[in-house]
Amino acid sequence: MLITINNQNPQIRLIRKVADILDKGGVIIYPTDTVYGLGCDLFNKKAIEKIYNIKKRNRNQPFSFVCADLSDISNYAAVPNYAYKIMRHLLPGPYTFILPASRMVPKILLPKRKEVGIRVPDNQICLTLVREFGRPIISTSVKNASGEIMIDPEEMEEIYGHVVDCVIDGGIVGDELSSVVSLVEETPRVIRAAKGDVSVF
Repeated sequence: MLITINNQNPQIRLIRKVADILDKGGVIIYPTDTVYGLGCDLFNKKAIEKIYNIKKRNRNQPFSFVCADLSDISNYAAVPNYAYKIMRHLLPGPYTFILPASRMVPKILLPKRKEVGIRVPDNQICLTLVREFGRPIISTSVKNASGEIMIDPEEMEEIYGHVVDCVIDGGIVGDELSSVVSLVEETPRVIRAAKGDVSVF
């Protein structure tokens, strides 16, 4: 099912429709400020397993997830003062921050490490959806069989329509991943330099 949502002013009735799909354990494809993400409810183990199978991903490689804002992040991770200041300046934005996980994070996302990757993308559809849904959403990039990042929602519907419950068409968003920065130690450590400017670290 392809649902077209305005990326500047998301229609709330359509956002609620997608939130209802997530609430029922559905898997969706949705836009972020970097690439399209494959997602589901952070607390639905069955749906997370489905995403692992779709991605053919090793269970020791945990997924990151999207939170609504900074205060939401603090429910799922320990946020030291220095980390809070950094995130306050850069979020919403094209970054994934690695932080020590809190007890709220489901064990399926913590195979060996006790750390989580958290995003607050600068995308109105994504943020409106997470706020309306009320819980974080798993976030992992959508790729084709050749491992290339997909940018066209209609093509995603053609390829993944039989295994996901909904594809949100929020327009073309690009193919550059988020920059990944660890805030676990006392100083930031850049793990992946990508769309987000890492010269600030």
